[in-house]
Amino acid sequence: MKTIEWKEGIVVTIDQTKLPTETIILKMTSCGEVAEAIKTMKIRGAPLLGAAAGYGLALAAYHSNAKTKGQLMKELIASAQALRRTRPTAINLFWALERVLEKARGAEGDVATAVSLVIDEAEKIASEDVDINKAIGKHGSPLIDDGDTVLTHCNAGRLATVDYGTALGVIRAAWKDGKNINVIATETRPLLQGSRLTTYELLQDGIPVTLITDNMAGYVLSKGLINKIVVGADRIVTDAVINKIGTYTIAVLAKENNVPFYVAAPESTFDLERSSKNVLIEERKADEVVRFNDVLVAPTGVEVLNPAFDITPLKYVSAIIYEKGILHPKEFRRLQLNKN
Repeated sequence: MKTIEWKEGIVVTIDQTKLPTETIILKMTSCGEVAEAIKTMKIRGAPLLGAAAGYGLALAAYHSNAKTKGQLMKELIASAQALRRTRPTAINLFWALERVLEKARGAEGDVATAVSLVIDEAEKIASEDVDINKAIGKHGSPLIDDGDTVLTHCNAGRLATVDYGTALGVIRAAWKDGKNINVIATETRPLLQGSRLTTYELLQDGIPVTLITDNMAGYVLSKGLINKIVVGADRIVTDAVINKIGTYTIAVLAKENNVPFYVAAPESTFDLERSSKNVLIEERKADEVVRFNDVLVAPTGVEVLNPAFDITPLKYVSAIIYEKGILHPKEFRRLQLNKN
């Protein structure tokens, strides 16, 4: 099953907040429901946010009562604004919204034609994501050697995408190529995407995985237990990679211990009109930090800092793996040329 699918006016996905103990399928019929699912992390992962955003506009179009294209565009723009307000950091969400809106703006003919084009474009975004992830895996597999132990942070697998995954796509491709590898997954506090989702995926695939807490990364690297690191990305700008909080720490530790640090992400994650100082880092609620399974684990009233992402300068990145190949930091300008 794909992580998200269109079923004639219904968007079907899995509630990622319930995994791994429960498998709850969400059936959403409005853009508002999609926005709420994104905001509450039931839908998460940069490429999946792009697909979900596209489908949110598809739902708005499908269920619209607009009589003219102008009315439809007003509804789509309002829906896009609601989706933009959900999570500010992952660029894929904004990229997908603009792509679908552009298709709607260029639609010729009646409202039904415009609606059909919006739905088709959302479907294309989702379909393309699967092919892109498999291409990332194919390009990244040669970087993984037989016998490697690979560390990954957060979840950049099929649950973070429409299917297959980015960082886990590289690991899956290496495994499929017959390489005897092991994975070490960080738990990824405070929402435990590594322990809940990454280990869940890898165990399903039969890929050996060991779970560690986030603050064990320095230990396993210093002991020589890690050969490679592969992570995903929520936004890649001209000077840095923005990814799940804790990524920067691991990248610095990798540099110190001479371990290659790879980033796997689709080209839609590249935001080459900005540098890291122009990126808004999402701040999330204190409850995510002070509560664990709804149990208070900190004194009432304590001040909490809870950024969802951090910034890793490109000097710590050994290579970026994307659907067109492998890019080293010194070659990063090539993507700026390829964008047009």
